[in-house]
Amino acid sequence: MTALAFKEYFIKADGFTLRYMEAGSGSPLICIHGAGGLRVSEAQHLLAKKHRVLAFELPGFGASEPNLRSQSVLDLAKTMNMALEAMGLSSYSLWGNSFGARVVLNMALEEAEKVKAMILLAPAAIRATPRTHQGEPTPDQLYAHPERLGAIVPASPEVLEKQRQLLHRLKSPDRDVKLEARMAELTVPSLILFGTRDQIRPMENGRIYKELMPKSNLMLIYDAAHALDADRPEAVAEVVGDFLERQDSFIVSQADGVLHQ
Repeated sequence: MTALAFKEYFIKADGFTLRYMEAGSGSPLICIHGAGGLRVSEAQHLLAKKHRVLAFELPGFGASEPNLRSQSVLDLAKTMNMALEAMGLSSYSLWGNSFGARVVLNMALEEAEKVKAMILLAPAAIRATPRTHQGEPTPDQLYAHPERLGAIVPASPEVLEKQRQLLHRLKSPDRDVKLEARMAELTVPSLILFGTRDQIRPMENGRIYKELMPKSNLMLIYDAAHALDADRPEAVAEVVGDFLERQDSFIVSQADGVLHQ
């Protein structure tokens, strides 16, 4: 089956005009990007063969207007929930990459009854280990094999600065006590994925999420760095697809154990 083409759409919500990319049909999978901005990965293309995949661009990222309103990640989460409500979506799964996982966690805490399942990829809600990098991450830090991706086109300096200012304003402590306490309330079936070669969010952090979230599963993706859905798209799509199908009955050992090779 050939990959489905993602099409660009826009939705107005909470005073913002939000851009999103969509492909596929079936149960909705809402994807929230990381600090680098919106990108549709090969893993999302693969998942669109069985699911309606909607990859949103957060306000203040990419070509959108500067976001001077959102004062917290919770504000962003509320905006995204308003967008889903405006689209008439009452049941969906959530996917969050890195910084986007913080947004997704807050979205789920605000609208738990609508969330069927949650996938957190290299989540950035908790930092339990010292920083291993400063400033913008390099391709060698983001990807285990950047040479496989071809030419990586960076965002313009203007976009990077706009996003940097927004992220600085939304910065949270390494251990957000209030958020971690609320995470224990989440009964949404959740899948937590880390790459074994992640230098930005080391895989050791995954154990904390697993301990905090009562209905969570932790898997490590072998030979993947921080952008694990770009490094190992087939592995990520296989595990996520299996999880979305099984949800409550998903058992890590049914998919090659804790370490997905």
